[in-house]
Order: sequence, then structure tokens, then C-alpha cells
Amino acid sequence: MPDKSQGEESLPDKLRITSGRAETAVVGIFLILLLQAMVWAAEFLIPVTAAFLGYFVLNRPRRYLENHGIAPFVSATIFTSILTALILLLMVQLSAPTAQFIEDLPALMEQIKAKISASGGALEAINNATTAAEEIIAEQDAGTVSVEVVSRTGFAATLFSMAPGLLSSILFTLILLFFLVSSGDLFLHKTLESFDRFSDKRRAVEVLHSIEERLGRYLGGIALINFGLGVAIASAMYYWGLPGPLVFGFMAFALNFVPYLGGVLGACIAAAVAFVSFDEAWISVGVFLTYMALTSIEGQLITPVLISRRMQLNTTIVFLFVAFFAWIWSVIGMVVALPILIVIKIVCDEIDGFKTLGRFLGDTSTLPASKSKQS
Repeated sequence: MPDKSQGEESLPDKLRITSGRAETAVVGIFLILLLQAMVWAAEFLIPVTAAFLGYFVLNRPRRYLENHGIAPFVSATIFTSILTALILLLMVQLSAPTAQFIEDLPALMEQIKAKISASGGALEAINNATTAAEEIIAEQDAGTVSVEVVSRTGFAATLFSMAPGLLSSILFTLILLFFLVSSGDLFLHKTLESFDRFSDKRRAVEVLHSIEERLGRYLGGIALINFGLGVAIASAMYYWGLPGPLVFGFMAFALNFVPYLGGVLGACIAAAVAFVSFDEAWISVGVFLTYMALTSIEGQLITPVLISRRMQLNTTIVFLFVAFFAWIWSVIGMVVALPILIVIKIVCDEIDGFKTLGRFLGDTSTLPASKSKQS
């Protein structure tokens, strides 16, 4: 009898274990399919993500204008017209120097290689060993006929071939952003209709308004900070005598949206141009240090002062998040990764069941405040 009762009691436990394993398997399969869908539909999801982020940023100004008698359609027209004008202005002002820089990039890399591999250069020993190995192989293959395939598609042509796809993505983003802003609070109302209890509806409104406020404040502040950084770096590159300082300023503005990696990449590009443009190697070192000093001042002093502590994020999580989106969405993924992570953190901070995850995503500067609240 005891053995029978124990067998009867263990059956529900076995069913619960089996059910838990099945749920885990279903969740794992869903995550794999979601990842594959994000990679496969990247060309569609990237502009959609950018449009929704823009919608969260512009929704509060749209609501402010609506309270003063301006219809959402008019607000959407104003916002998208301003964005279109700014994009066209940047394209007109930067098209010529950027195209010239892209055209000169292969020659720039060859000059860098030639300087490093020259007599007394850092790669002189490796270059000599490579030449010796090529001579030995050439003696062994003297009787064979070599065929060289020459590709007429250069690096610049490859980059220019990507322009139509980039322009179409920008156009799609602007059109979708126009429809989202002109719809007013339609998505908010549809979201509220999915909840039955009034408390849930009120909580949903608070979460959406918090996303709009904090994300808009963060992206607006970061955009202004990056603009100031671009002006400072353009001025510094002009002082050093580098060609096209305006291009370096815009590059600094754009790359600084990519945490950590953007500043290092911009400094390396500026140092490479200085290395080729001047005979003295110390100038390239000075350009690199100047670029890194300005980005360090921005990242360590200006941004923490102007950006709220609640928006400070875990450095390791930010790096992993940027690396993940760079893996699935390439360079554009590195730009949108941080705003997406901010939205996730805001949602976690506003929902009781996910506040632990929100604290985990936050920086260590948020820990004393949370501890003091608990005490």
C-alpha cells in the first residue's frame, strides 16, 4: 500500500516535470525562430524599428501641438518635412567630400601599407620573409602558366551600389514615421482596449508615457551632445590640417551613437588619414589622442551630467547588446541597439514583475538609490 500511494503521488510530479520541459523547448524554438526572422527580415525590420523609435520621440511634441489646436496630420507633415530637409542638406553638403574620401580610400590603404612595409617600417621583416617565400614558390612553379583574374569592381563602386538600398530604407522610414505620427494616439487607444481592468489600462498609459518622456529626453540629449562633439572634432581636425574636416565632424556625430566602438573607430580613421597626409608620424599620434580625448571628455564628463542617472546602463550589457545587433543587423544595428535597450529598461523599470531585470540592466550608480529606498 505505501508503494502504491507513493506511485500515485509521483504521477502528477512527473506530469509537471514533463510539462515544464515542453514549455522550455517551446520557448527555445520560439527564440531560435525569432532570431532567424530578425536576420532574414533585416531590410524590413531596421526601418520599421527606426520609425517606431522616432514615433516615441515625436509623440510628446505632437501631443503638445495637438493641445494647441494643431492636428496630428499637420504635425506629422511638419516633423517629416524638417527631417527630410535635414537629410537632404547633409547629403548636399557632404556628398562631394564623402565621395572623394571613398574614392581615395583604396589608395589611402595602399599608402599606409607602403609606409609600414618600407625600409625601416614596422613590417619590414615580415615583408622580406613574404618576398623570399614568393621567390621560392615562383622557382618551383616556373613551368606552370598563371592566370590572373582582374576585378573591375572597386571598393568605391561597391559602396556606391549600396546607396539605392539605403535611400529606399530612409524613404520608407520617413513615410512610416509620417503615418505613425499622423495617427495620433491610435496605438495607445488600441493598447488600452486589450485590457479589461481600469488599473491595467492606467498602468499601460503610464508605461507608454514614461517611454515617450525618457526615450525622447535621452535621444534628444544624446543628439545635441553628439552634435557638439562633431563640431569640436571638426575644429580639431581643421587645426591639425587634415583634409575634409567637415567629413570627420559628421563621422564623429554619427559614430558616437555607437557606444565605445564608435569613438575608437573614428580615431583610427582620423589617425590613418593623418599618417598618409603628413611625413611626421607624431602628427597621426596627436590626431588619435586628440580624437580620443574629446570623446572621453564627452563620455565621462558631459554625458553623465546631462543625462539622468536613471538612464545609465550596465556597461557589459550595452557592449553585448551592441555586438548582438551588429551581428544580425550590421552597422545600422549598432546604432539602434542602444535605443532598443533603453526601451527595454524603461518597461522593466515601470512593471513590478521586471524591476529586478531593470536594476540588472542599470549602472552601479543606481544601486545606492534603490538600497536607500528599501531601507
